[in-house]
Amino acid sequence: MKKGISLLLIVLLVATMLVGCGGNAGNKGAAGEGGTPIEIKIATVGNDDHQSTIAANIFKKELEALAGDQFKVNIFSNGSLGGEREAAEGVKLGTIQMTIVTSDGALPAWVPDIQVLSIPYLFSDKEEAYRILDTVVSEELNPKFEEQGFKHLGFVELGFRHFTNDKREVKTAEDMKGLSIRVQEAPIWFALMNKLNATATPVPFNELYTALQQGMVDGQENPITSIATSRFDEVQKYMVLDGHTYAAESIIMNKGFFDGLSEELQGYIKEAADKTVPQQRAEVDSREAAYLQDLKDSGMVVTEPDKESFVKATEGLYLMDEVKKLVNPELVELIMDNK
Repeated sequence: MKKGISLLLIVLLVATMLVGCGGNAGNKGAAGEGGTPIEIKIATVGNDDHQSTIAANIFKKELEALAGDQFKVNIFSNGSLGGEREAAEGVKLGTIQMTIVTSDGALPAWVPDIQVLSIPYLFSDKEEAYRILDTVVSEELNPKFEEQGFKHLGFVELGFRHFTNDKREVKTAEDMKGLSIRVQEAPIWFALMNKLNATATPVPFNELYTALQQGMVDGQENPITSIATSRFDEVQKYMVLDGHTYAAESIIMNKGFFDGLSEELQGYIKEAADKTVPQQRAEVDSREAAYLQDLKDSGMVVTEPDKESFVKATEGLYLMDEVKKLVNPELVELIMDNK
């Protein structure tokens, strides 16, 4: 009987070893190299026409063209995985592999200096913004994103931001006085509103239409494409083309997920992102003029303001004590020196 028990234990031990070997083989397949494709969930807050979702779709197309069936990219738009902060937190925790969110929105919670993009009237045109973002800003801030568990893969376009409201036409900075304006959840936006004598009210983007509709805030600020695709003209009558900041979006991936890929797969990720950036910028830019006309045709009053009044009202903002705690003035001056 003892011999029988010993033989049974040996059989069970061999069976366990065989199952273990099979499990390792399965793990190798799950790595996307000849086995089950690696899933990449991309969260975006905007709808299917929003700039972030345009970028996500281009990335999906490019990555699948480069890597074949080694990746399976699933896009979750319309804030289905939460607002921008929840999406970024999901990427940091690794529950979401990737997101595309407003660079100076929720991300300053981890990399405060990205709020440099919130400094008003920093860029004179889009080409200048592209060049500075892809060189100076990327070189300075990508390592800081990595320290926080993010792989920053590039900047895509939201566009120059403009104010809208449902109270009155804005022609000068003085006309902003007293308006309650929805802003991103970042302290520097409060400083901007204070400079304009307006009230800053943070509201998640996916709740903004309802907030405007119900009069929780008088207005908001976003690029033309965001205003049009979000149908804000249905609940806002006035828009002023002040172009106070150039808004970018960040393509970010969980760093642990990225680092766990082979060099070949990492290369596909980086190349797909590099191809996404110029394509998405061109696509968004090409739509902007048509969207502006659509807003005018809908009855929205669009005003070309006295821009100099806005520049004067906000000058020196980056040297304010509360802003200096958030953004290194030397970074602002480095950008100015490289314009």
